Amino acid sequence: MFFARLSWAVSLTAALAVAQECTLQFDGRIPNELAAADFDVANDIFSNAFVLGQGLVFSQALRILPVAAGSLFDIDLETEPVETLISDDSIFNAQVAFRRAELIPTSNDGADASTQGVKTLHFSVLKDGVRPLNLSHEYQLAFLESADFSTNQFVLKTGSILGQATADPDTLQLFGNLNDGQLLFNTTFENGVFHNFALQLDFVQNTIQVFFSRANDALESVVDAVDNDLSGQGQFHFGLLKKPVNGVGDITVDGDQPAGINEGIIYGGIFQEDSADGCISLSP
Repeated sequence: MFFARLSWAVSLTAALAVAQECTLQFDGRIPNELAAADFDVANDIFSNAFVLGQGLVFSQALRILPVAAGSLFDIDLETEPVETLISDDSIFNAQVAFRRAELIPTSNDGADASTQGVKTLHFSVLKDGVRPLNLSHEYQLAFLESADFSTNQFVLKTGSILGQATADPDTLQLFGNLNDGQLLFNTTFENGVFHNFALQLDFVQNTIQVFFSRANDALESVVDAVDNDLSGQGQFHFGLLKKPVNGVGDITVDGDQPAGINEGIIYGGIFQEDSADGCISLSP
């Protein structure tokens, strides 16, 4: 197992050296030799401990998709998209009103260099037409949670946002630090196409810049660098955090979820690069 893992790690590193020039902080793209069961044990890509329902393992909360279904930054490397899945059993850490299944990069321990300097975070999201989301609920799809768990420094959401009259819940809404509640960018969440994001995070100046595209189009800046509190370090989450409806008070434990949940969201091209010298990948 060690030599097999070393082999794909070396081959992926070699491919990246050709395909991209920016120095990588972490890489969540999945080599095509791997299966969901490889994430049930310690590995170099995503934590095998967080975040999923009590008593579950990640092979019960993940699907690895064919290389042919790859996103913008998977295609050249022939890496595979990954789908996070939630069910009635997706109850994490006694948060009985939430349903959660999220991926955290293995190297991202909450105090590492991924939340220092200037970094650009890449990820792509795609709907699963067979396992649709229930848009009467709010979902968090990607976020940075501060090390003291007091806030999200940014969060990508969809569905009916709690406390707001969401005009169209079938949208992707990117918010800055939740202490301020600033909506940075929103776009229609289209069927059958990857939505590609790059977030340039300046942890020195406390700013965020947003790049976006669909399908195989190169990323373009859609929000110039704006002030956003990025202090507090923390961990990056990619997956489904489904909030309840009709909650009062602490919505982690109070609120309603339907029975028979079978929902998923597909991710591709998850990686972070060092942009201290201005380097950013806008296309493969």
